[in-house]
Order: sequence, then structure tokens, then C-alpha cells
Amino acid sequence: MIEQLRALRPLGVPAGILAAAALLVWIGKPLPASLAGLQTVGPYAALIVAAALAWWYNRGRSFVIALSLLGSFAALQLWHHKAVYTTLVVLVPMNVLLALLYRERGARYRASYAWLALLAAEALLVAWIGASPPRGTLETWWLRSPPTPFIARLLLAGAFACALWRAWPEYKPVPVGNAGAIVTFFLAAEWAASGGAYALFMGAAGVLVIVALLHESHQLAFRDQLTGLPGRRALEERLRSVGSRYALAMVDVDHFKRFNDTHGHDVGDQVLRLVGGRLAEIDDGVAYRYGGEEFCVLFPGSDIAAAERAVEAIRRTIEHYRMAVRAPDRPKQAEEGVKRRGERRAEKALSVTVSIGVAAPADGRTPREVLRAADQALYRAKNAGRNRVSR
Repeated sequence: MIEQLRALRPLGVPAGILAAAALLVWIGKPLPASLAGLQTVGPYAALIVAAALAWWYNRGRSFVIALSLLGSFAALQLWHHKAVYTTLVVLVPMNVLLALLYRERGARYRASYAWLALLAAEALLVAWIGASPPRGTLETWWLRSPPTPFIARLLLAGAFACALWRAWPEYKPVPVGNAGAIVTFFLAAEWAASGGAYALFMGAAGVLVIVALLHESHQLAFRDQLTGLPGRRALEERLRSVGSRYALAMVDVDHFKRFNDTHGHDVGDQVLRLVGGRLAEIDDGVAYRYGGEEFCVLFPGSDIAAAERAVEAIRRTIEHYRMAVRAPDRPKQAEEGVKRRGERRAEKALSVTVSIGVAAPADGRTPREVLRAADQALYRAKNAGRNRVSR
């Protein structure tokens, strides 16, 4: 149950933004006269910032989504009638679906100008329809509203399913934010007759994209992508407010260069993920990827003896684990692998060991000095023969 809740954690922020927007729509209290301009300025600001951030962070799909939403909001402000509305609720999910079907190549590459050309052509189409709206065409069953047309709902459902496919199984912030923006645009389209609700949901869609981009940027800065552990910067931030009672352990993978030179970098990455995963299981400790093959474990509120017992237990767990190295000719296709499951394969089982140094504050030492002391204890462990814990 706990693991399932952790897996759903990335959905919390988009769900919260969407719930807040829905609550404000449900309350339905109009803005004071002095703030009435926010109904128009707010969505513009949110969507422009979302598009600018997507361009800055080089996220092509988010850029297409933000620009499509921005253009849709602007067009409906200029031409507020059914023909333009129908065109927009068809074009926006179509753009999103196309962007999600293509692989992410960023917003600032040469082929991305094709997206700008497509959006410009769509803008001209919407302007033409706004100037001379067609009659009769909108009464066909697949374009008839209540209020969102059938074809638009079909495209929105396809775009949302594709967004979930892109987000699964890691549920990173940007794919989750893209999926949330699609849902929010659908709600905006359903409430298009109410100017306040439409503006609120469109602004919420822009905020969703902004928060997702900032969240991912934070993760890239503070979390190691290979092991999933917090990174060195996160450790430095944590040490600023660690208090006076704590212990630090520096962990180094023994003979890591030999793993890379003998078995290749893929096996080296597998070793780092193994060690990082074991360190993440330490009781009362928080593991960080310090850099290269080094890790750091912080024990807030613990003394050095408790920290030493904890890392010694993990050291033994790592030592006794046998890591299988897949044979070079192992088939990549799952079906072929099942057929050959009974065959003997040239797979090796590697043993991984780590050396660990532990230190705690004494005589008014700063966290940086404690970290240096733990690093010196680590080198004493390595010089004493590796695969051991030293103070």
C-alpha cells in the first residue's frame, strides 16, 4: 500500500492545482471590479510564461502544448462564436496528440520550426473562420456540440491516453504536467460558455505546465538520474540545517574502475544502482549520490555508534549479494528470451564490495569538516584492505 502511494506521489501537485481551479469555479464568486482584468491577463501571463519556460528548458512537447493553449485562449477572446470554438477544440488536442506521438527532440532544434509553421497556418485558418464563419457544416453529428463536439472528445481522449503512455512508468513531472494540462483544457472547453470558468481553467493549464517544468528542473539539479537518490547539491542544502547531533558516512565502491574496464559502463551503472538501492534502505539514514562511485549517508539525530552499526549491516548485505551479468548474446526480445530460458547461458555473477568511513561532529566541527573527516576515514578503510567500515 505504501509503495502504491509513493508511486502516485507525482500526481499530487497537478491534482491539487486542478482541484483548486474546480473549487474556485464551484464557489463562483466574481472578482472585485479592481481585479476583473485578471480574468484575461491571468491566463495570458500563465500561458506565455509556460511557453517561454518550455523553450528555455528545451521541452518540445510542453512548448507545443503551451503555444496551442495560448493561441486557443487568444482566438476565443477575439472571435467568441461557435465556429471558432469548434475549430479550436479540434486543433488543440490534434496538436497535442501529434506532439506526443513523436519522440521528444526539444523545442530548439531545426525541425521544430515545422511546428511553428503548423501553428501559424492554424492561426490563419482560425482567423479566416472567425472573419467568415461557415454555416451548416457545424451541424454534422461529429461536430455538433454538447458542448464539446464528438471528434474533439475523441481527440482529447486519445491525447490523454498518449500522455499517460508517455508518463508511465516513471511519472516524471513534465509528462504528468502535460497530461494534467490536457484534462484542464477539456474542462475549459466544457465551460467555454462561462467566461470566468473558461479563463480560470486555461490559466490553471498554464500553471500546470510551469510547475511541471520547474519541478523537473529541480529534480535534475537535486536528484541523481541514475540511482534515483538525492544528489550532492541536495546534501549540501540539508547540511545547512542538520543541527548538532548527526553522523555522516562516506561510501565508495571498491575497484569500480575495474568493473567499467572489464565489463563495460552498463555493468558499472548496474553496480551503482545496486549500491544506491541498498543504501536507500538504511534505517534512520538518508543516502545521497555524492559523485562518481561515491555515496554519502546522513544520519540526523544519530551518534556515530548507531551510524556505524547501520552501515556495517548494509556493507554485509552488499558483500553477500551476487549480481548477474547478462551474456552478450542474450536476446533483447522477451519472447525469444522465454524460448531460450532453459538453455545454459554464459552469465557471470559478480560480487560487489564497498568501503565506508564514518564521522560525527566533535569539538565544534562544521558539517564540511565532518564530511572531510568521514572521507579521511573512508581512505583509512581502503588502505586497510577495503570492504570494511572505519572511523
